Amino acid sequence: MKTPCSIFWFRRDLRLHDNHGLYRALSAEEPVLPLFIFDSEILDKLPKSDARVDFIYDTVSEINKELGQKHNSRLEVRYGKPLDVFKLLSGAFNIKAVYTNHDYEPYGISRDAEVAAYLDKQQIEFHSCKDQVIFERNEVVKADGNPYVVYTPYMRRWFDRFKQEDLSSFPSEKKLNRCIEGAETEIPTLQTMGFKRSDQKIHPFTVSPKLIQDYEATRNFPAMDATSRIGPHLRFGTVSIRDMVRKANRESNATFLKELVWREFFMQILWHFPQTKDESFKPKYDRIVWRNNEKEFDAWCNGQTGYPLVDAGMRQLNETGFMHNRVRMLTGSFLCKHLLIDWRWGEAYFAEKLHDYEMASNVGNWQWVAGSGVDASPYFRIFNPTTQIKKFDKDHEYIRQWVPEYQEPTYPKPIVDHKMARERCLTVYKSALN
Repeated sequence: MKTPCSIFWFRRDLRLHDNHGLYRALSAEEPVLPLFIFDSEILDKLPKSDARVDFIYDTVSEINKELGQKHNSRLEVRYGKPLDVFKLLSGAFNIKAVYTNHDYEPYGISRDAEVAAYLDKQQIEFHSCKDQVIFERNEVVKADGNPYVVYTPYMRRWFDRFKQEDLSSFPSEKKLNRCIEGAETEIPTLQTMGFKRSDQKIHPFTVSPKLIQDYEATRNFPAMDATSRIGPHLRFGTVSIRDMVRKANRESNATFLKELVWREFFMQILWHFPQTKDESFKPKYDRIVWRNNEKEFDAWCNGQTGYPLVDAGMRQLNETGFMHNRVRMLTGSFLCKHLLIDWRWGEAYFAEKLHDYEMASNVGNWQWVAGSGVDASPYFRIFNPTTQIKKFDKDHEYIRQWVPEYQEPTYPKPIVDHKMARERCLTVYKSALN
């Protein structure tokens, strides 16, 4: 007779400590089968050499190793469509309940609804928990229940609620002896899933008291490399958001903490307005007649626009999977406003290249630079890519690192004149919006 058990389904929460859904599962009556699914619906859309897949694979392997060495259990790792995997598992195990943590992206919501509906027919309970944010969905809204669409009042309300919030951890790491061993003894290899190792790496993050204290003063200067690199770790849940917020809140400078609030602002926007992954938040912006010149798009992608700070950012992205935040704003604005190329083209390119890609933030920030989103930069705000150098890379350190030939005859001439591009942008935007 099959022993009753629960399943904990890892997704964007790849850690054994302070994991809300895992803690709930381990606190229930049945022993817990820990599960990770390499979702073919997601993987099939990715480049076949992707540092993010390597990172997930290595993290899953480490979790499996820790469970085996310290807790005499294993992580059940499957490859395929989640619904198909649960159909197989429900035949192999006497599953009483499935636990997981909430996903707020449109695909994740529909996937979970499909799995939950199947489990319900099998009389298996489905429990989902809040884990990757402090506040979610409708938890920070206006007095009338409508979502905030401007960051500053959202941020103020967030902090008001935060003062009353019990930011307790969920010590899942103390209950791991309740995990059991699954049926699969081997983790599928990268090769069997159609992938090969990337030359790029996702590096450890740094969030020291000094970085937090200095963040406001240093974050805009790409040559300083004074950002935390925590993005991929928040994206895949190798770090607890509760740990990070507590750490940031201990310091007197709140700028770093407010960046974490921006992340939650965009996540609740995507949850309330899922259409914004494809459509402008302000519908009239979808009337803009984009030029969408493919040759100019290729020049932008490859860091060959003739504007050194734009090119430095794109080359950093292509080579490392990372781009400094200040430069992200400039490269995005340049694509939409200087070249009049649809923000969705840039969003898709960043989605493929950025190690810290997160749909809510990526869509939110691209719509911000295009002027079409919530709390957006006004359409007439057009960054000057030359004066941005004087402000943020005046000694050309960052440019020299990524565009060493920028003062050589081999470096391309600017593909567009700034003044002409600015006037053209204003004309096109005004025509669409009036």
